[in-house]
Amino acid sequence: MTELCPPHVAGNWPSWVGPELVAGRTLSFSELRTVEDWVFWQETRPEEQGRTVIVGRRHDRTLVDLIPPERTVGTRVHEYGGGAWDVRLKNGYPEVVFSDRKVGGLWFSNREGTFQALSGDRAPEMRYADLTWDTAGDGVFCVRETHDEGLPTAALVHVSHSGQETVLLEGADFYAAPRPSLDGASLAWFSWQNPEMPWTVTRLFVAPIDRTGLKLGRATDLSGQTPCSIIEPRWGVDGSLYATSDAQGCWTPVKFVHDQTGWKEQFFPEAGAEIGLPHWVFGQRTLTPLPDGQLLALGIRKGLTGVLLFADGHWKTVQMGAPVNVPERLSNGQFAWIDAPENAPPALAIGDIDGNFERFRPSVVLPDTITSDDIAKPSLFSFPTADGSKAYALFYKPASSTSHLEESEKPPLVVMAHGGPTGRANSGFAFKVQWWTSRGFAVLDVNYRGSTGFGRKYREALNEQWGVADVEDCLAGVQSLTEQGLVDPARCVIRGSSAGGLTVLSALAQSDLFAAGASLYGVTDLRALAAETHKFEARYLDGLIGPYPEKEAVYLERSPLTHAEKISVPVLFLHGGADKVVPLAQAEAMRTKLAQSDLHVYPDEGHGFRAREVVEDALERELRFYRTVFATSADPAI
Repeated sequence: MTELCPPHVAGNWPSWVGPELVAGRTLSFSELRTVEDWVFWQETRPEEQGRTVIVGRRHDRTLVDLIPPERTVGTRVHEYGGGAWDVRLKNGYPEVVFSDRKVGGLWFSNREGTFQALSGDRAPEMRYADLTWDTAGDGVFCVRETHDEGLPTAALVHVSHSGQETVLLEGADFYAAPRPSLDGASLAWFSWQNPEMPWTVTRLFVAPIDRTGLKLGRATDLSGQTPCSIIEPRWGVDGSLYATSDAQGCWTPVKFVHDQTGWKEQFFPEAGAEIGLPHWVFGQRTLTPLPDGQLLALGIRKGLTGVLLFADGHWKTVQMGAPVNVPERLSNGQFAWIDAPENAPPALAIGDIDGNFERFRPSVVLPDTITSDDIAKPSLFSFPTADGSKAYALFYKPASSTSHLEESEKPPLVVMAHGGPTGRANSGFAFKVQWWTSRGFAVLDVNYRGSTGFGRKYREALNEQWGVADVEDCLAGVQSLTEQGLVDPARCVIRGSSAGGLTVLSALAQSDLFAAGASLYGVTDLRALAAETHKFEARYLDGLIGPYPEKEAVYLERSPLTHAEKISVPVLFLHGGADKVVPLAQAEAMRTKLAQSDLHVYPDEGHGFRAREVVEDALERELRFYRTVFATSADPAI
């Protein structure tokens, strides 16, 4: 490809991050678990067409694929899935229960082979998630989502090896985390009702399990008097139940102890960090109960993640790498986790609580020629917001061991607006950042108001302000960088996916700070989104915008589609033709109103891109787009 600017110009540097490195060989790890001396995790492999498998590591370091090659693990409950498997040891060998992403149903896999417990072609369609082995019986507890006429319905169910399905509880709009106690005598779970989301108001319950006919006894509500998000129940070895609650302002662990008078609530002291993640997907873990009442936790301070230990009545920070979720304990006292530092690709790790650990099974092996100078590291960046408060971002300077900025040259800037919008920018190494920084771009990954990891007040600052506060913060972050002389004000672009796409388009309509923007499967029409989106997010906009149709005027005003004529710079749209979360029609409608725009559709992709060739094409297409924009508007002397 002929370069549009000389290679020495920032934004056009030769890069070690090729599309085949990002999409072709990079493994993706999630949901690590331990049982005795085994470590298990979910692994997605681009070279196997995005197939997801469960892998086990024995104490002798042998790795074993635990599902057959024709199966792929996954679920579409809530569309975002998660929690599609669980594992236990049977006669010393792993037995896995899982949902197949392509054909559905539930499957069991062990030393003897794999068999299907529930057919994926049942009518009406059944989807299963948050699978948890019955600790005192033959089968699995899980969330079932039934798709028939109208909105899907949810239930807590138990499924035996033979495929016998028992409904334990139904009636709530949503259920999550059915967790049997270690003795199998009780079941904990949480639920919520529309229009709430799991990060606004949930209810935590525990009930005895009547093994005669397999049913639940009278449930006890442990949620307390203050409406809050209380999530992630997890049992301790002493029969205590742990969870994390934001009733006191940020997600903080709480312990429930049962005695003759009932369940007693004991909040842990404030940790100076938020311990909890928004429940977008099933299977997330931020708490690990330890013997003697100790607790290991994943804490987030101003958007940066660390590991905390509660012992002897107080919290302390422990050095255990950079876990994605809380480290899980092995029978020998060591811990395992997915390590995602800022300066190296993710890998699996095993180590102790004193900071001694070994990384194994890297997601990708970097070329031998790469040095630390080639990898951009984030710095915490804060700036004043339009309402006089403070917002946060992660700022990355360009990084290369072979190229550098010319004297007085300022780098182009890529602003990233994360999805959700109830989510956050993460400081772990990511090719989506290195792709740009290695080519001479700076990157600003914005944790605008509404992001998680900063407490409930910061999260709620986006209530009824989506399309306003997030946009203001992205603009304020760019202005702060340009005022400090850190980036080239003439070469700033903004990109975002899903909810971030709305932020991108609104920012382009409201300011002249950007030379171009890219919306990846982004929201353009809020009224259509309210009418068309799936059940999990059907009332999400009630909090972000206001109830619909009562606030229809606000929906219209906040929709980028309404203000398309105000966008005067080029826009690139990338969208999946099979997207059920933000339908393709959203991008198509916006495209027709913009003279300087291009829409590229990947027919078989849903919400988010999985296929190797699609990920590669999307990266290259976006890069060419920005380079063309810069070249068109560049000073002739460049």
